[in-house]
Amino acid sequence: MNAKEVYKVWARPSIWSGWVRPVPFIDIDKDYKPDAILDFTIPEIYYVDSYQQNEAIFIDIDGPSSIKEGIALAQKGYRPIPIFNGTNPLPQSDTNVDNRLLMPYLIYGAEKLKSIAISEDASPVFLLDSNRLNRYRTNRSLFDASWDIYPQDIPSCKFLQSHQISKIIIRGTKVSKDLEKVLYPYQQKGMKIFFTNGFEKPVPIQLKKPRKEEF
Repeated sequence: MNAKEVYKVWARPSIWSGWVRPVPFIDIDKDYKPDAILDFTIPEIYYVDSYQQNEAIFIDIDGPSSIKEGIALAQKGYRPIPIFNGTNPLPQSDTNVDNRLLMPYLIYGAEKLKSIAISEDASPVFLLDSNRLNRYRTNRSLFDASWDIYPQDIPSCKFLQSHQISKIIIRGTKVSKDLEKVLYPYQQKGMKIFFTNGFEKPVPIQLKKPRKEEF
């Protein structure tokens, strides 16, 4: 599949498809040979027993694992929505976040999704890459491909609630600072926030109010 075809599979018509970010699909047609060994094993999901219409899930782990977990949740009935928003480095340049590694997994995920029937109004699973916040730079020439999530990157609390979403599950090793800042207003508007490390059942949490300079 070419870049456009892969994108169209991930952004198949649904109430959530408008939030699929086109950025990671742009360079799919270019020849890219990753240094890392690719593992396309779809994981078992332990924190969700069955599909629930009233919950949205944010997977905030490394990008390839996020995509694979999204496919696993698609098999349970959820709609995976990649919201990766990092740019790729120039050829032969070093970078602190290699967003190109997402491409083979997006291609593989598209192939898997083609055979999975998902309702147009299925609850969303938003896919994030926790590596986006890696801002460590060893030298000034290193390409900074880090990025943050912003309120405009996801549906508003009102939109989620209008589609019977009353609960958000954050799946990660911790609640990232940028995601906490975005979701805190949702909590204030009555959205229930849960957290899971992927192995244990989600537990309710209270997000901290961001400092004024963070708004």
